[in-house]
Amino acid sequence: MTRVALCQIPISHDPKTNLEAARQALAEAGDADLAVFPEATLTRFGRGVTETAEPLDGPFVTGLADAAREFHTAVIAGTFEPGDGRVRNTAVAISEEGELKAAYRKIHLFDSFGARESDLVVAGDAPAVVELAGLRVGLITCYDVRFPELARALVDAGADTFAVIAAWGSGPMKEEHWATLVRARAIENTTWTVAVGQAPNPSASDGFGVGRSMLVDPLGVVRHDLGPGRAVRTGEIDLAFGAEVRATVPSLLHRRPDIFSRPSGEAAPGS
Repeated sequence: MTRVALCQIPISHDPKTNLEAARQALAEAGDADLAVFPEATLTRFGRGVTETAEPLDGPFVTGLADAAREFHTAVIAGTFEPGDGRVRNTAVAISEEGELKAAYRKIHLFDSFGARESDLVVAGDAPAVVELAGLRVGLITCYDVRFPELARALVDAGADTFAVIAAWGSGPMKEEHWATLVRARAIENTTWTVAVGQAPNPSASDGFGVGRSMLVDPLGVVRHDLGPGRAVRTGEIDLAFGAEVRATVPSLLHRRPDIFSRPSGEAAPGS
């Protein structure tokens, strides 16, 4: 069993405030092996991210690493790295010893629902699976969850768990999309899924953060749903149960790459 804390916290524009909020959540997480925080834990989205972004050896990620070491809890959280006029929307994975194990740069940018993340963010180009707290975790950031090919690539790279971090925007049907997509990625890949979003911040008017962080098992059962407010809750990931589900529902083994990896219109060999 791996104990995972879903740390659904509100995020402000001030990195120091957010780092302290993360430390408080880690203290509340108790004996968790892994704590997952939202996308953009460094600072709220907005044009100010280009000034607030920090390198991975800057005070925010260093502070997270110190906290991971102090509480002996691995951490996944969202930050922004500076770039050439824009930033990278980066998920960092830090071991319980405080070692930076992976940095995933968000591949799919939220140019949707009237927003244009690409005005501020440079897209990444490489999926990431990291060994953390006894798990092989595939990293997914917010809008990425709408793209099943990313989750499938992570499973092909050995992921037994997905960590989906988000600053999900509010709006008509948006919360329904979030809950449905998170469960769909778990079901179609028979994979444990830890999905953590920002809690709403009453002082912000940008609409980012609807809460609804969830721990979903490989059958799509929601083991925990944190609702709309600030919350820290710990659940258990049982990889033996995941293996049992994959044996019972072997959909990954039943894939047909001989058909679906061919370019459209190309006939099968021998046909």
